[in-house]
Amino acid sequence: MTVFCVMKLLCQATRNENRYAKRFFGTLLTQTARKRPFSPFWRVVPDPGKSTVLGLTQPFCTAETSHKEPKRKAAFGSVGRRIPYRILHVINQDGESLGNMHRAEALKLMDQHNLKLVLLHENAEPPVYRLMTGQQIHEEQLKRAEKKKSNPKPGMVQKELSFSSAIAKNDLETKTKQITQWIEKKYHVKITIRQAKDSNTDMFTLFDQILEIVSEKATYVSKPKVTREGVSTCILRHMSDKELKAYQKMEKQKTGTVKDENEDLKSNELHP
Repeated sequence: MTVFCVMKLLCQATRNENRYAKRFFGTLLTQTARKRPFSPFWRVVPDPGKSTVLGLTQPFCTAETSHKEPKRKAAFGSVGRRIPYRILHVINQDGESLGNMHRAEALKLMDQHNLKLVLLHENAEPPVYRLMTGQQIHEEQLKRAEKKKSNPKPGMVQKELSFSSAIAKNDLETKTKQITQWIEKKYHVKITIRQAKDSNTDMFTLFDQILEIVSEKATYVSKPKVTREGVSTCILRHMSDKELKAYQKMEKQKTGTVKDENEDLKSNELHP
């Protein structure tokens, strides 16, 4: 009887020890798994009432740590009927605010007046849309493209030069030499000319004179235009190899045409 009681106590102690061990190691495995950046496909799932088994967890995936590509900014233009927002702030084709309205009402206005909806400010609350004609959209796209061309690219050096239309001939030659040096270094050169009160010299004529001198190396990034009353500006850049070859080819053709014309004139003079 004594032996039987001792064996029973030993079995009970062994079962308790196994139970505590399972609880301890099951908790430890769970805590360790939580610290891992990726969940394994199989994991030990502790169960106090049952033996330790292998349980199926979420599949191995690295989507959480993957780097998302930056959202590309949509090009300026008509959004059609693809409007994800319920309430919009709408501006009409004349630039006047029509206030906030439901997108269904905005689409109804668009259809009634045969216009197009263009997203102006997506981050506003609510987002701002404008009703525009096709011609207005085209003109705005041209303006934005011109502005983008005028802005120097990252790493591109842009020099600026400003003078009056009453500039003396010697000073203009000095300025032109400076422009030539910058062009040779493949810098962009922004030239601003102010119309002098007592000067009859046209600002665009001065631009043409400068470009004629540097024409073998430079071309316009932004053609001469009036930025405000009495002030005009343009931007020059170094021509690419392809543009240089095309320019040289054109000059050869001009030279050949002039030469042929001179020979014809001489021939006519000799044989009237």
